[in-house]
Amino acid sequence: MYTVRLMIFSKLGISTHLNKLLAEENYTTAYPIQEKAIPSILKGKDILAIAPTGSGKTAAYVLPILTNLKGKTLTKNRHINVLVVVPTRELAIQVEQVFRLFGKALPFPFKSFAVYGGASINPQMKSLQNVNVLVATPGRLLELSESNALHFSDVDCLVLDEADKMLNLGFRKEMDRILELLPIKRQNLLFSATLSPEVKKVEQLVLHSPEVIEITSEIDDLSLIEQLGYFVTAENKGPLLRYIIEKEKVQQVLIFTSSTYQADLVADKLRKNGIEAQAIHSKKSQGKRRDALTSFKSGELKVLVATDLLSRGIDIAFLPYVINYELPRSPKDFIHRIGRTGRAENPGKAITLVTEDDKHHFRVIQKKMKRWVTMVDSENLNLKQG
Repeated sequence: MYTVRLMIFSKLGISTHLNKLLAEENYTTAYPIQEKAIPSILKGKDILAIAPTGSGKTAAYVLPILTNLKGKTLTKNRHINVLVVVPTRELAIQVEQVFRLFGKALPFPFKSFAVYGGASINPQMKSLQNVNVLVATPGRLLELSESNALHFSDVDCLVLDEADKMLNLGFRKEMDRILELLPIKRQNLLFSATLSPEVKKVEQLVLHSPEVIEITSEIDDLSLIEQLGYFVTAENKGPLLRYIIEKEKVQQVLIFTSSTYQADLVADKLRKNGIEAQAIHSKKSQGKRRDALTSFKSGELKVLVATDLLSRGIDIAFLPYVINYELPRSPKDFIHRIGRTGRAENPGKAITLVTEDDKHHFRVIQKKMKRWVTMVDSENLNLKQG
């Protein structure tokens, strides 16, 4: 959980259109990585940022990149302006969603798109027309290049996100080939959780007189948060969630899921069982997200179901409950989630649902958190009660 927030977004130099959307989405103050990186990226500098997952790094480059586009239009088909290379399909989708979310605020036509393996290549080829920002995994990017489905001569900004993970996954050769395809004159932004010897080599190869930014995590005191976990089968997650809400007499709870689909599904099932709930995620319209968040903050809405992507704008001083319906992919994301409760010297409770497949990952989370969570076996509960 990152607690040092010194600068408001409107003073960082990003466009007024983006600032307006940030205000509507309840993004007010910037995280340290955003405060330090955004002004330098706006000036066209190369950046080496060492920042852990969950530190706000995606918005740290998305916002200045969109500001720097300044109505730039593509003169040639399939010639992209910005290339973001990431190690995994999941991160590609997540990053593109952030570009799409904020790209809606721009006063000129803008298109972002994500390409990755594990999906049919033909639909991706067809969707590459008029793309300003392409988010890609290395292998699929090279496949598309070899098929002449896109061209790199107009790329003026390259982002390597989670560079350490790309190198750990063995993408060094692919990265070298990608760099050979790009124009020599361009802005380069390299983000990594660690500064390993391999990352250092990539830095020396890619970056030109970079500004080095290093962010270390500041984890909030978790002592005010009572944690409880439930072992549960996948099919009993819904009944257990309703049981917890009723048993705990919950008046306000933020529930986390790992996907937009699951967020909608959970909210829908709760409503069908008489519990008023709304989902908030990037596929909802801006108006619906704003209305749901306003109702939740005022206490009118009892249950809000959110994904990690849009959870940052949900900042409530006295939120009593957080429930992890699904585990996040990193321990830092878990700490970020549960840190929404137990604030301002007010106690809170964080409850986590753990399936058999989750057990190992949850042990890793607890080890990183340096706290062991009391577990309850839901088999012994009457989930039909009430």
